[in-house]
Amino acid sequence: MNTLQIIKVGGKLINDPIELDKLLTAFDRISDPKILIHGGGRKATELSQQMGLEVKMIDGRRITDADTLEVAVMVYAGLVNKSIVAQLQSKGTNAIGLTGADGNIIQAIKRPVDDIDYGLVGDIQYVDGQRIKRLIDVGFCPVFCAISHDQKGQLLNTNADTIASVVAQSLAESYDVSLKYCFEYDGVLHSIDDPDQTIDSITEDLFHSMIDDGSINAGMIPKLSNGIDALKGGVAQVAVCGIHNLKSLDNATLISL
Repeated sequence: MNTLQIIKVGGKLINDPIELDKLLTAFDRISDPKILIHGGGRKATELSQQMGLEVKMIDGRRITDADTLEVAVMVYAGLVNKSIVAQLQSKGTNAIGLTGADGNIIQAIKRPVDDIDYGLVGDIQYVDGQRIKRLIDVGFCPVFCAISHDQKGQLLNTNADTIASVVAQSLAESYDVSLKYCFEYDGVLHSIDDPDQTIDSITEDLFHSMIDDGSINAGMIPKLSNGIDALKGGVAQVAVCGIHNLKSLDNATLISL
């Protein structure tokens, strides 16, 4: 079975042109079939603030009203996605930029209101892995942004870490999938004050303990939670890493059950 590399990029890398170029260069050099999935939350936050829109986050997840969704679509599916696709094309990767609505690939429903109303946020119901595989088979490198749809004409903001996990799971029967959450550090840090010291491995039990004792950054919670879900869904390998150890995974944090 062939290996498929799925890289989710986020954090400061999206906003830093030099670092993003380094990441895209490293991604271009991956010889295995590959998919790139990106966020853009910080860029959306900046634009929202410039427009006078209030930004609301809970545990690293964005509250999305109608105005915020418009900004998210403009930034994720427009500016960020197409800029990444253009840069990958310049490096020789035949990238194709996608939302979940394109090809009906990622179908979602609006998240039900429980204790928190997240607004126009999508909970993914289905990913058409075979359609993604056909794109790969004809030589495309899919580049997904963090937008899904409900098949009724409504776009939905969806956490990019979650999209990476469910896309990886949808392809686990066709490939040995390696899912890597890539950001500005080499792995999950013991302390934000010491960026050189990473945690080698995080199990599901350790993850829950870190949440309970408050030793984990809120923005890291969705990555680790979705990484654990990916392993349970048949993904062969999940890691949190940086640009420099994207291939080797030296000092990266491996996620395990």
